[in-house]
Amino acid sequence: MSTNSRTSTIQPEQRTAARIVGLLYLVQMATGVFGEIVARGRLIVPSDATRTAQNIIAGERLFRLSIAGDLLTYIGVIVLIWAFYVLVRPVSRNLALLAVLFRLAENAVLCVATINSLVMLKLLSGADYLKTFDTGQRNALVMLAYSTQGLAMSVGFILLGLGSTVFACLLLKSRYVPKALAALGIFASLLLSISTLAIIVFPDLAAVSMACMIPMGLYEVGLGLWLLIKGITAPAVNSHLSTLIPQPSTSR
Repeated sequence: MSTNSRTSTIQPEQRTAARIVGLLYLVQMATGVFGEIVARGRLIVPSDATRTAQNIIAGERLFRLSIAGDLLTYIGVIVLIWAFYVLVRPVSRNLALLAVLFRLAENAVLCVATINSLVMLKLLSGADYLKTFDTGQRNALVMLAYSTQGLAMSVGFILLGLGSTVFACLLLKSRYVPKALAALGIFASLLLSISTLAIIVFPDLAAVSMACMIPMGLYEVGLGLWLLIKGITAPAVNSHLSTLIPQPSTSR
């Protein structure tokens, strides 16, 4: 009985946390897309190390902005994780902590992965100690650093999916948001983790990786908009309780 009353009452800090989660889902999506697609996507040519190196040198400022975009994304995700914990902690503190650990581990991996972008700039800096490598070798090392960043991001995506799955399960249990939205979160998050792990084992599946990320994008944008615009609603008290409690008679 105490559990039902605890989870059916929404505290003011939960409503604030829900708005923060909604806002940051949208912000981190925007900064992430900028860093990966708008900035790096214009500079990186996966099949041509020489062209990639030339593009980065010519567009160094844009490349550095992509790194800044990544770091802003990770900072936003840390705040998002904290806010999500505040939101779902009354449902299950232990599971909420598990989700936090998965997401923080993911964020740590992605932060380390971003160092590879700085390594790429260092390789193209023309420093004297790099002259032991010829231009072709340096360009190849640049592509190796970029590839290493992608591999690290894959590891991060597995952890992201696991943490997001737990958070989505808590949302489904809490009934703070529509069940369909929470169910989409569970499906999309598991799909991200399983498909990324499968691609590590079976690299030929990499061609479908983007398709497997689409549901996650839809979930994060959908949840972000819902929490930012609609907020969360308190679940109704279990209806079966009313059948167990004798009702006062209206007859004399």
